[in-house]
Amino acid sequence: MPVIAATASQQAARATANDFKIPPEYRDWKLISVAILGSPFNDIRAKLGNNLAIGAFREAKIPFPDGAMIARLAWKQVQSEVNNNAFRQDPSAEHLSPAALQKLLNTSFGAGPPTNVQFMIKDSKKYPSTGGWGFFQFTNGRPNHVVQSNCFACHAPGRATDFVFTLYSP
Repeated sequence: MPVIAATASQQAARATANDFKIPPEYRDWKLISVAILGSPFNDIRAKLGNNLAIGAFREAKIPFPDGAMIARLAWKQVQSEVNNNAFRQDPSAEHLSPAALQKLLNTSFGAGPPTNVQFMIKDSKKYPSTGGWGFFQFTNGRPNHVVQSNCFACHAPGRATDFVFTLYSP
């Protein structure tokens, strides 16, 4: 019987907290949602899901199946001069008062330098003490030693949604 190589998602599902590797295809996963956080984070976040996670979100399937993975990418918010230049020249902005246009320009942000990427992976057998989820964080491509319980502390109130507090934005 031939041996079939596991996908990166399958390999990650079997990984331990010490040897979890960033799945190489994660940037091709589907978008779940985006968020903007204010002070003290001041970042823009995109949540992506592998096919198992996306299927669970679309079908409102709780709990998520083992092997579901969610990635959270974050970038610092930076003023967007490109956007601001476009807004200044946009004829539809002519109806704005100077104060309203300035407010728009002051709150026009884009993604700046990345801060980190985080992953949640559902494996109910491997991570029973944290709701069946493993949590991992990487900065500049290197693993941060985030303690499972630290991440789970924020997710713990979300028991009704299998500890996932991101809403799917179809």
